[in-house]
Amino acid sequence: MSLDQIIALGVLVTVVGVLIHGRVRADVVALSGAAVLLLLGVVRPVEVQAAFASPAVIALASLFVIAYAIELSGLLGLLIRQATRLCARLGEAGLWIVMVLCGAASAFLNNTPIVVLAAPVIKDVAETLNRSPKRFLIPLSYISIMGGSCTLIGTSTNLLVNDMARNVGQPVFGLFEITPVGLAIAVCGALWLYFVGARQLGRSVAGDEAEALRRKRAEEARIEAETRRAARRFRLPFNLPRIGEPRSLEDGSGDAQLGDVKLYEAADRPFDFKRAMVSLSIFVAVVLAAGLGWIPIAAAAFGGAVALILLRILTAEEAYSGLRPDILLLIAGMVVIGIAIEVTGLGQTGASLLIDVIRPFGPLAALIILYGVTLFATELLSNATVAVLITPVAVALAVSLGVDPRPFLVAVMMAASAAFATPFGYQTNVLVYQLGGYTYMDFVRIGVPLNLITWVAAMVAIPIFFPF
Repeated sequence: MSLDQIIALGVLVTVVGVLIHGRVRADVVALSGAAVLLLLGVVRPVEVQAAFASPAVIALASLFVIAYAIELSGLLGLLIRQATRLCARLGEAGLWIVMVLCGAASAFLNNTPIVVLAAPVIKDVAETLNRSPKRFLIPLSYISIMGGSCTLIGTSTNLLVNDMARNVGQPVFGLFEITPVGLAIAVCGALWLYFVGARQLGRSVAGDEAEALRRKRAEEARIEAETRRAARRFRLPFNLPRIGEPRSLEDGSGDAQLGDVKLYEAADRPFDFKRAMVSLSIFVAVVLAAGLGWIPIAAAAFGGAVALILLRILTAEEAYSGLRPDILLLIAGMVVIGIAIEVTGLGQTGASLLIDVIRPFGPLAALIILYGVTLFATELLSNATVAVLITPVAVALAVSLGVDPRPFLVAVMMAASAAFATPFGYQTNVLVYQLGGYTYMDFVRIGVPLNLITWVAAMVAIPIFFPF
């Protein structure tokens, strides 16, 4: 091995180790690794510059701004409120319909704000139906993750794999080119969650529901007893409150009671029709322009983000607030590390070792093994890290077997986002983990079988839509 390969390998191992340890922010770790590679001359400044200005970073930053405009317009909140009414009418079936709609929205918008808005609604409606929220919050996260895998812009992982493949001379993917595979996986996964997965928690969920029912009956009995006592009490003249009674009035003036729902209505963004329609129209135009192949997704999204500012739908300050620099810098830093792996030949060396083992089994076996390795890695590392590590290997493996690399690249896209087995593999998992009061093993019980189901579905769908 050359000195540059040794340095690149050392930085890679260190970055992976620190990310697994989890005590330092992922973006800081990635940028630190990139800085070391630049200072030691493994990568050149122009290559670092290219990483920060890569189409994946530009597209993702622009899409964050567009999604933020839609969120600020109140459109997302309005849709969630309508979904709440749907749940009230349809009961438990309504909850699953809302989850499917969230998955569909995640194919085009970042799924984190979608889950942030939908999860409390799912929780409250489930409790109203005397059902444990644990039955629904993990499926909400998983369905939103699978929905994000259905388009090129649904997740940053897809954009990053596409960008890295372009860097090694592969043709880029169309916006909806991976949709058939993503839909096949999402449908299989959602059906398993509906019929089997949501029931995997068993006694834990049953115990929660029994306890919730007991508390509800106790609260009803307490309210009924207080009502009877109040009926026997006389009021002071002029309707003056007794000592210790709240002075809240119907118009909202006076002292407020803790938990008064009216206090929190301001937190729900008001619906602005003009802002919502312009933001939505620009988003649709971006999707159509990229989907029909008129212009690249990075150019379309960038143009859409700038148009929102020029049309005064967003201020420049609001646009900057929507950028989510932690994700963008993480991706840029990992792209630098990926470039180092590529230019030093380290990726080719690692691929050669793997190829020697896999080659005798043929392309399908190689695809199955590659998917499994990516699936395992994404439970331990960030999606961006896995994409950087595996994408060069996938291309080299396909070339050595004399087959088209695209099936292998699609496998990396699908597997790198399939972080189901732990609560920390994906941001939406962390959100529902905290809100639902899950244990670590709850995710293992539901997530590991789901990983296996989606693995099988992917191995059937990928060769059909992307032949070797």
